[in-house]
Amino acid sequence: MQGSNGRGMVAKVEFDVESFYAALDSQRQSQRLTWKQVAAQSEVSASTLTRMAQGRRPDVDSLAALLKWSGLQAESFVKGVRDTRTQSDPLTQITAYLRADRNLTPEGAAALEAILKAGYERLRKDRID
Repeated sequence: MQGSNGRGMVAKVEFDVESFYAALDSQRQSQRLTWKQVAAQSEVSASTLTRMAQGRRPDVDSLAALLKWSGLQAESFVKGVRDTRTQSDPLTQITAYLRADRNLTPEGAAALEAILKAGYERLRKDRID
């Protein structure tokens, strides 16, 4: 799929199925579900989930069902699109999610935040050695 970048050039846009599947897996694990249970709850075939695990894109109806089931936003997984709105960085978003998680104590959320920040700083692409 392609779209204009505003300068007459065409920019490639694609869905990041690998990241979407990883996010679904995190949601599945946090709910302590099997993939079979995810399929049943989301009303998506188990074979669709298997194909996604292999890097293949879901059909649009399955994508919609999985977005609804997980509460994820499709635009979070679209590569090649520059959002003109101001958007917080990933660590800020993760921190907000951790602090809002009713399954974590404030201390637990802070501990996970510290671990994630340390790992992120160590592994980020633009870090200065």
